[in-house]
Amino acid sequence: MRIVYMGTPDFAVGALEALIGAGHEIPAVVTQPDKRSGRKQQVSESPVKQCAGRHGLLVLQPQRARDADFIEDLRALAPDVIVVAAYGQILPASLLAIPQYGCLNIHASLLPAYRGAAPIQWSILDGQKETGVTIMRMNEGLDTGDMMLQEKIPITETETGGSLHDKLSAAGARLIVEALQQIEEGQAVYTPQPAESTTAYAAMLRKEMGNIDWTQPAGKIALAVRAFDPWPGSYTRYQGKTLKIWRVRVTKNTENLPAGTVFAVEKTQFCVACGEDALAVEELQAEGKKRMAAADFLRGNALSAGDRLGEA
Repeated sequence: MRIVYMGTPDFAVGALEALIGAGHEIPAVVTQPDKRSGRKQQVSESPVKQCAGRHGLLVLQPQRARDADFIEDLRALAPDVIVVAAYGQILPASLLAIPQYGCLNIHASLLPAYRGAAPIQWSILDGQKETGVTIMRMNEGLDTGDMMLQEKIPITETETGGSLHDKLSAAGARLIVEALQQIEEGQAVYTPQPAESTTAYAAMLRKEMGNIDWTQPAGKIALAVRAFDPWPGSYTRYQGKTLKIWRVRVTKNTENLPAGTVFAVEKTQFCVACGEDALAVEELQAEGKKRMAAADFLRGNALSAGDRLGEA
């Protein structure tokens, strides 16, 4: 099929590679404009743009997907279908109407659950046992189009936002190839979604969401630590510096200490009292340092029972 592909982050790279590998014709790849990032404000290309470049594909980077000139450029490409994966802009009706078979979206949840920008992380934050990928035919609503295919993915007890991202990206790549084959063979079946989502909206993550509130139950904090790995990360303050917490285990607050208080400092871990129960910290990252096991951190830092985390 003749496919225009629209995507931006790492999540969307696997599907683009899969479509290329399946022999589809891709006259153009659409991604977000290059951005400046880092202290030196160097220009960075999106992962999808880098992938398209490796394959010699035409790349389009409109400031706004609803611009009339861009819509005309897309129409001139005459795609049979447009495939969208985490592109990053809302698509107008004029664009959705261009391809014969519509616009197919790869969404990282089992719709109608977790409509929105961050379904991967919110499924972990909510303590779900499974999630998945949905291929849907887009309409003007936000993740409300008719569903075509779904694949379920278990969420393990040690799952992080990063590991689940990779599993769902791979599943989406498999599923979009299957969906296009069904369309080509005239076997596609579309199922309307319920009007209401079965969960809260999966809002975009903000950096400040990673700031640990030790007065929360340990189980809730542990879910956030997993969900926010690798971004924005879960962090607290210790001796006036930022301390990122990467791996924890729920345990008991055996001494009934105030939230944020360090206790049971051992060779390989230390515990922090929470609003309910406590967390044993097993991996962390001091400001300006790399991620390390708690054992390595404790050898180089004088963390003691009674110290408080979360204070400036």
